[in-house]
Formats: sequence, structure tokens, C-alpha cells
Amino acid sequence: MQSRIETQRLRKCREGAVALLLLAALVAVGAADAQEQATQTTPPQPAQMTAPQPTVPEVFTLMGQFVRMAYNNEGFATMGYRLAQEQVGKEWILLQVGVTLRKPTENYKLKREHLWITTPDGKTIPLATQNEYMAGGAEVRSLTQRMKAQKDSINYFPLEADQPCALQYFADPGTSRQLAWDETELSWHRACAGRLFFRIPDKVQVGQHWLHIKFAAGELQVPFRILTNEERKQTEKTWQDLKKQHEASYK
Repeated sequence: MQSRIETQRLRKCREGAVALLLLAALVAVGAADAQEQATQTTPPQPAQMTAPQPTVPEVFTLMGQFVRMAYNNEGFATMGYRLAQEQVGKEWILLQVGVTLRKPTENYKLKREHLWITTPDGKTIPLATQNEYMAGGAEVRSLTQRMKAQKDSINYFPLEADQPCALQYFADPGTSRQLAWDETELSWHRACAGRLFFRIPDKVQVGQHWLHIKFAAGELQVPFRILTNEERKQTEKTWQDLKKQHEASYK
């Protein structure tokens, strides 16, 4: 679980750091210089991406190069999506997700149908079923194995969420002691985390995606952008600068 000091620092900086974090969440990739003299000495840069705009009241922040956090008065979620960057042209997306409720929200059953993503072309993709997951074959098995080596920490939760629990919507083949569940009991003192699989019939595209989490009174929309190769190269070059700016906002 996240340390008490880290959580207190997170809370202290929320209001003052929101503007900076929203800018950082753009994953800035640079823009071409409009002045003729500069263009003669500076190679053209990729066009600057626009800020993702949720359609619900919330705050989302940058917690890592491929880690996002979003919250409102009702719910709180963290998400890692590094593996999604390698899935362009393939059928499956795997997201690491943690979710809890905000105190004093009453307990809530987060069901499979309460989780879905929207793609850059506006399509809605529901969370996969266990049967779809089992039929995913080599691609799903590869994602599961790669996650063990490449996963990012999503261990960012409010201080009150001090009881770990599993989002166990999927059970791996051949694991007789593991079961898949279609719902998870959420409360503000439970920090629930696990894997979410989505099958994309039209194949994974580059561009802005959203993870949607439906709660009793509203929803969270957690943004994740799948980058082109050029955007990703530029992001990797500028990530440390973005990270330094982010950390400076806590001081």
C-alpha cells in the first residue's frame, strides 16, 4: 500500500497541482517552430496533442509515464497501460486497474457491466467475459506473461483504503484454485486491484482512449492515449523533465 507520507503529500498538492498535472497528462510531444530562422536550424517536431477532456466532473493526474489516476467525490481509480502501447493492430488491451470509493460513500458492487472503454473512433467496448478471455489464445497469454515483467505500480490509494482486495474478473486457464467473479464489493476502506481485458474487434488503434468506471451516482473517465512510434520516442525523451515538474509541484 502507498505510505501515509505519500498520501498526505498527494492530498496537500491536489488543488495547486491540478493545472500542472493536466498539462503533464497531455504527454507533450512538441510543436514546429513558426519562425523561418528557427525552422532552418531546428528539425520539425510532431504536432502538439490536445488535452483529453472528460465529460464528467473529476480530476485526473499523471502518476507515471503510463500511469494515470482519476477521482471525484464518489470514487477513485488508478490505471497502468504500458502494455497497451504494444497492441496497435491487435485484438486485445490489458489494463492494470485499482479502484476504491471515497469516504463516506456507501458500499457498492462493481459489476462487469460497470467497466468499459471508448476508442478513438467513438466505439464502446465492454469488459471481456471470462469465456472471451479463455478464447483469446496466445495473444491473451502473452499479455499476461508480459505484465509480470513490465507492469507499473498503480499503488496509489487514499489513506483510508488500507485493506487490499482483488478485482478478479478473470481466471487463468489451468488454475483450479482461482475463480472469476462478475462483481467486486467496493468500500472506502478496500483498495481493490486487478487486470481488465478488453477485446477490440476492429483492432487496437493509436489515439485517445478512455476507461469508464460506473459508480452508483456517476462515473469516472480515466484517459489513456496510445501513441504513434514517433510520439512515443518523443515522450520517452521528455518524460524525465515532465516527472521533475510533477515532483516539484509537491514541494
